[in-house]
Amino acid sequence: MSVRFPDFRLGKVLATSFTGTLSERRGDAVERIPTPNRLVDWLVVSGLAVESCTAAQLERAWELRESIHAVATAAARREPLPASAVQVINDCSIQGGAAAVLTPEGNREWRLGPASSVEDALGVVAADAISIVAGERDGKLALCASPTCQAAFFDTSQSRTRRWCDMNTCGNRQKKARFNAHKHENPGSAK
Repeated sequence: MSVRFPDFRLGKVLATSFTGTLSERRGDAVERIPTPNRLVDWLVVSGLAVESCTAAQLERAWELRESIHAVATAAARREPLPASAVQVINDCSIQGGAAAVLTPEGNREWRLGPASSVEDALGVVAADAISIVAGERDGKLALCASPTCQAAFFDTSQSRTRRWCDMNTCGNRQKKARFNAHKHENPGSAK
């Protein structure tokens, strides 16, 4: 019997996609990287391929993820950034040895060190978090309007009024709940 893991929620912003590896934080939390091999899978699909991951590296990845979530949440709420979380992000960024490279198509990709270590990959994620919190990218940090989710996401929509971290999950779930509530209140109107 094979173990089935929940799908990854991949977005266009690396740091907030990484925080999305733990979803439904205010409900029944869903852990999408519960094992070292699953972290390797996420890094591969995120363009940060590594050979392997230890349990200690997974613990460090979780610590970075929660630190990014705490800092992004504070930034979205315009509150002071938690110093301990900022320190974790900075430490991971400094420890990473990846470099940005330009592809022939004009895109930026990350080249990890020769050993393709998890620390290098986490350094890229930390650097991405720094760039969005520092306001270096076009968009704004926001929190998902789903009461069970509250995930931090980076809104790059033209109007900057996006409400859901992921329309296919949180947005549809909330729209369905509103539809069902309206249908229950007005039984003859939803035919």
